[in-house]
Amino acid sequence: MANLGFIGLGAMGGRMVRRLLDAGHTVTGYNRTQSKAQWLLDAGMRWGETPRAVAANTDIIFSMVTDTQALQAISGGANGVLAGLTPGKIFVDMSTVSPAFSRALAAQVAETGARMLDAPVSGSVLTLEQGQLAIMVGGEPDVFERVRPILLDIGPKATHVGGNGQAVSMKIAVNLSLAVQMLAFGESVLLAERAGIAREIAVEVLTNSAVASPLIKYRGPFVVRMPEEAWFDVVMMQKDLRLALDQGRDLGVPLPTTAITNELLTAARGMGLGREDFAVLFEVLRRMTEKRET
Repeated sequence: MANLGFIGLGAMGGRMVRRLLDAGHTVTGYNRTQSKAQWLLDAGMRWGETPRAVAANTDIIFSMVTDTQALQAISGGANGVLAGLTPGKIFVDMSTVSPAFSRALAAQVAETGARMLDAPVSGSVLTLEQGQLAIMVGGEPDVFERVRPILLDIGPKATHVGGNGQAVSMKIAVNLSLAVQMLAFGESVLLAERAGIAREIAVEVLTNSAVASPLIKYRGPFVVRMPEEAWFDVVMMQKDLRLALDQGRDLGVPLPTTAITNELLTAARGMGLGREDFAVLFEVLRRMTEKRET
């Protein structure tokens, strides 16, 4: 069993730690708000006072934070991960961040004698809890092979996609498709509803039709009843679409449906729906087309 660190114990990170604990690993965790990690401490997780302390006292350090700025915050400075790394350690960042920053951070990690992988995931809280999370990994192949058995304790599929930063690029490509799919699904449901078909029936038909991707199967029902707690909210999804649009500009790749979906997410925030799950795109469409009395 491995001596692991984990920084960022939110909805996904916390559940990953629980799976690692259940697999028998020793895990030292850090979260900006310690009280949110109490359930993991009760389950046997150790506590690190800073990201540096976590890195200094463990062999393989994972992180999963909200964005590039958050990764900068936990990695740099006197109390950051970099300050706690020594030769032989491995830093595995599972966040969805700027590929350019991820590559730059990997170079800084290498200067300490440690190695870094970027390992974002494809899936949701539900797929994680069901043990179906897929992980894409960027970095040196031999480092990936060292970490692979631990990644498989989190999810059943870990795929090496290339060098540092390339897994993050792959994750961005995945997420733009999720948002676009959800917008198209919302259009289908709303069109059927306005034609006189009950929303519940439209969702049932679509989630059992040729368009029913895994995303549509588990998130489609949200247009009937939204979850009490967002699995992945509008603000976070828009962050990923902006990363996609930035990368598209850099690489000369047109992303027209991504750009349109991003505008609808901006509309969602303008309606005060920024912290709702991004499936709320349906509600944005509904409000935009709502019949008003004259």
